[in-house]
Amino acid sequence: MTNITVGKKDEMVMKILHYFVTEENYRPIIVNGIQNEIWLENLDNDISLIRININYIHNKEQLFTDLRKANAIRRSIKKKTYSFKMNVLNILVDVRDEVDVVSDKDIESIKINKIGDMKKNKVINEFFPNFKEKVISKTTGVMGMFQMTEELNDKTIREDKKLAKVFKENSTPILTMVLIVLNVLIYFLMMFNYETFIQNLGNHFVFIQKGEIWRLVSSMFLHGDVIHLMSNMLALYMVGPMVEKYYGKSKYAIIYFGSGIIGNLLSAVLGNYFGIGASGAIFGLFGALMYFGYKYRATLDGFLRSGIVPVVVLNLILSIMVPNIDFYGHIGGLLGGILLTYTIGVANKSELRDRINGIVMTLIFVGILIYMLIMK
Repeated sequence: MTNITVGKKDEMVMKILHYFVTEENYRPIIVNGIQNEIWLENLDNDISLIRININYIHNKEQLFTDLRKANAIRRSIKKKTYSFKMNVLNILVDVRDEVDVVSDKDIESIKINKIGDMKKNKVINEFFPNFKEKVISKTTGVMGMFQMTEELNDKTIREDKKLAKVFKENSTPILTMVLIVLNVLIYFLMMFNYETFIQNLGNHFVFIQKGEIWRLVSSMFLHGDVIHLMSNMLALYMVGPMVEKYYGKSKYAIIYFGSGIIGNLLSAVLGNYFGIGASGAIFGLFGALMYFGYKYRATLDGFLRSGIVPVVVLNLILSIMVPNIDFYGHIGGLLGGILLTYTIGVANKSELRDRINGIVMTLIFVGILIYMLIMK
């Protein structure tokens, strides 16, 4: 019978990998062109990237070359994920004893020969205080390796199921279709008495100040002409189903109507005209997608850069250039969508403190708008 043995270095790497994946919610990422390295990311952590380098480093020159390579990869990931700051914990598991490891402001390097070296490190103790307890409890040897491998696989399967639930193919986007139908029906009714609809349901600060607050909602279903209606409904048809899928119908409704109301409030505060149209609410959906894309920026590679951001920027530019478009309503809706999605959260990504901050910021913003409207 052949005895199976496990190398000390392999066991150490497995323990480190197991801890960061199962306990700290890091996930492996693929970096092209590297060998004998493992990169992990958790963009919600103060240390966004973990690098486990198994390559042998035998002198200082090779160490500096290795650090430059790690920093180039860090900058590339930072750019792709729209991260303002990205710190790396660089774990070197095979460095010659005579080589002194150095760090810089963005990459904290640790040289380890045994797992105990990490337990004594100040960065580990500061950012991962349960490392010592969790890692030391793991069994060693072949059985320990099998157990950790199985737990890693289970964790990966669970995370894949969570992602699949978020990105699942939904049935017909019912709420989006209902909104489109309502907008079209109301437009046809407007054709019989256009001025009456505008005067009684349009958004204008004079009437809002008198207490006719229903105008903040009713004006979202009014449109000036067929082109206005069709352009808004086309945008709603394109962006609405994605928000409905990613957030669910109830949150979608909160984002849509909440953004429309906030957009109309800003329009009433800064404008002096009858504001109409679903554009503010639709810009809120844009904001919701931007926030979702930012939270899932590591998963949705390029979604912000080549997807939603150019569309939002183009529409804002058109809002400025094209006459008779409620630019303030668009800006208010966009800000409202971002604040509201900050408040209601993104599945698997938002924490309680995020939602509390979102509530506070939304209330402050709306409170300021109401005060400005009253004082106008």
